[in-house]
Amino acid sequence: MTKVTDFKEAGFESLFDELKWRGLIAQCTGESELEKLLGEQKVRFYCGFDPTAASLHVGNLVQLLIMRHLQVAGHHPIALVGGATGLIGDPRQSGERTLNPKETVAAWAERLQNQIGRFLQVDGENAVQFVSNYEWTASMNVIDFLRDVGKNFRMGTMLAKDTVARRLNSEEGISFTEFSYQVLQGNDFLELFDRYHCQLQLGGNDQWGNLTSGLDLIRKVRGESVQVMTSPLITDSQGKKFGKSEGNAVWLDANMFSPYRFYQFWFNQPDDQVVKLLKTFTFLPKSEIERLEEQVQTNPGAREAQKVLAWEVTSYVHGDKEAQGALDAAGALFGRGSLDELDMQTLAGALQGLKVDDGSGNQVFAQGQVGERVVEAAVHAGLFASVSEARKTIKSGGLYLNNERISDEGQIIQDGDFLGGRFALIRRGKKALGALEHQ
Repeated sequence: MTKVTDFKEAGFESLFDELKWRGLIAQCTGESELEKLLGEQKVRFYCGFDPTAASLHVGNLVQLLIMRHLQVAGHHPIALVGGATGLIGDPRQSGERTLNPKETVAAWAERLQNQIGRFLQVDGENAVQFVSNYEWTASMNVIDFLRDVGKNFRMGTMLAKDTVARRLNSEEGISFTEFSYQVLQGNDFLELFDRYHCQLQLGGNDQWGNLTSGLDLIRKVRGESVQVMTSPLITDSQGKKFGKSEGNAVWLDANMFSPYRFYQFWFNQPDDQVVKLLKTFTFLPKSEIERLEEQVQTNPGAREAQKVLAWEVTSYVHGDKEAQGALDAAGALFGRGSLDELDMQTLAGALQGLKVDDGSGNQVFAQGQVGERVVEAAVHAGLFASVSEARKTIKSGGLYLNNERISDEGQIIQDGDFLGGRFALIRRGKKALGALEHQ
């Protein structure tokens, strides 16, 4: 992974300039005020992470990268893990969240804190400070909450918040529990302002309404001005947000989304997205990203920008060793390396995306048996619609078992074909892969 450098080493006049160039600022309370604040003071800032799942995902990674940029520039990060707000969940664009048991939320909160600690400096003068809003929220009774916090919020303002307004106009509506989330988040900012003189809150652009609730509360009860800043949402080529609620989360936990799949996610980004993602998700200097941008235009077939993006992000999230393992696995799976040299953990992770539907909606590995014909196994693995189609591919020289070309239509699978005694890999042409698990 490229060394994390400050804005000057990366080729920028100010931290704010770098954040803007990288596309990390969607909205802020005032550009000139925020630029001045970040340029003249060492600011305490915070970002909240609710434990609504066992892992963070790439949407959260954007916030962690912004926090790291600020931390390297000398600012002081506070990572708030929402032990209280995680019990409620912020309102989604559609549909009420399922409330998780308290024990589950507490366990997830601990996991998230450990994850965050991998991306931010945890010692030194501006080490990340961890807090949980459960600390000040759990002891607050209903009367105190209504008198001391709730009275400072106006229904008209709350109802006008984007997500709330959308949910009110939907069939499912919104519960009082989720409606009150913005009050709790506003109170978090007030608590951190009072305790640590925290002056800046970060979040995704869909959190703008929740973020400004804290800004308004601090202005009203303390007469002070603070800042909020949001980053753009990360979406796929169809404009769909990546995340747990949308069912397409790219998790940062290696056990929930293998390093190989993670690497492939970045490597498979299209040319019209890759430069934007290099700016957002890497610490590469401006000059290097501009060089890669030129390569996209002049030699797109080489996919150099995608290779650099995949390496930089995977090594940052999972480490150089796992990134190299993902790179080696990609080469081996597509015939450019030795499958025998892959350890079983790397191989199993690389094959996760090759599962098939078992007929009941469950994704499982296709089952392979010793003595089964390769053409039949290839159909079971989802590579062909019929055995006759598989036979035609053999005749044209396009079917492979563990990277060895199949020439005999009657060839059967033998015990030694299962790598590590567990998996056999079938490939159709250069790119279509299927996996068999020893039955």
